[in-house]
Amino acid sequence: MRLTDHKLQLSYKRILKEFLEEQSEESLYEAQKISKFLLEQQISPEEFVSIHFKLLTELLPTIDKKVKDSFDLLLEVMMGYGLAYQEHQILRNRQQELELEIDVAASMQQTLMPQEKPKAHFLDIGVVSVPAKKMSGDYYHYVHDDNRGLGMAIADIIGKGVPAALCMSMIKYAMDSLPSEQQLEPSVLLGNLNRVVEQNVDDSMFITMMYGYYNRTTSDFHYSGAGHEPGFFYNEKEDSFEELRAKGLVLGVSRKTTYREYIRHLEIGDFVVLLSDGVTECRIGDEFIEREEITNLIRNYMHLSAQEMVDHVYEELMKLQDFTLRDDFTLIILRRKV
Repeated sequence: MRLTDHKLQLSYKRILKEFLEEQSEESLYEAQKISKFLLEQQISPEEFVSIHFKLLTELLPTIDKKVKDSFDLLLEVMMGYGLAYQEHQILRNRQQELELEIDVAASMQQTLMPQEKPKAHFLDIGVVSVPAKKMSGDYYHYVHDDNRGLGMAIADIIGKGVPAALCMSMIKYAMDSLPSEQQLEPSVLLGNLNRVVEQNVDDSMFITMMYGYYNRTTSDFHYSGAGHEPGFFYNEKEDSFEELRAKGLVLGVSRKTTYREYIRHLEIGDFVVLLSDGVTECRIGDEFIEREEITNLIRNYMHLSAQEMVDHVYEELMKLQDFTLRDDFTLIILRRKV
């Protein structure tokens, strides 16, 4: 017999005796403290039923045989309950570990995301990026050189938890480590990132991305895509939206993949919209919204700043979905000012 079992029996026998004689509230309170001790010492329910039965027969040796026999039934019940309780505790501990892991990964992600939107006097910029849960699969990153222009990347990492956060970290530092000249060329940048992803990311994960660079000297927006959701280009003179498509294989599938570069010239008032599929896959009931509905929402707020535009579009889409975000949501607008 364990020393803890001996102490338990002495203590519980005293409590049981006092309760049988007096039915006092104090005995019940002490019994509650015993239950905490049982959990701490990992004493199973059936073990304690056996202890209770042993002490009860010592205190009441003339106890009815049928009452004694009933304890056999109670032991069987408690054995099943004990096993189920142990499994529950194991699952609960695993769940707590998983939640801790997700909290760590979410905190890691926050350090990787830009802490504020870029400030460029030649562009009006609006950014909203909201995760559907603790972890986000969406990522955006910018490269700003006030003398040359501004580069903006938007990505969707298909994967969750710590692996997605680590993948996000890899993309960020890979982009930051590229020579500044390569950051001006979207096709070259995506080609380099593709090789990094192909070499370092598990086959179960893949990444879509669109990267664009606005050259402030020429007012041209150069962009390339790797399987990412098409954006939009707004022409103020014609008051029209066009889809901003960029064909290209998702990052990491083939090391030999190359990416085509596209160019759009921006006049003052023109703007580019970059987004994740969490925007286009917003739902009203069981139906996805049409892409035209997104441009209509943007049109409603074009008289405002770029940041106010994306904020209002996000709020409107949240209302349509009863304030339930089903997927990570990222919307970026880059509008030429000068």
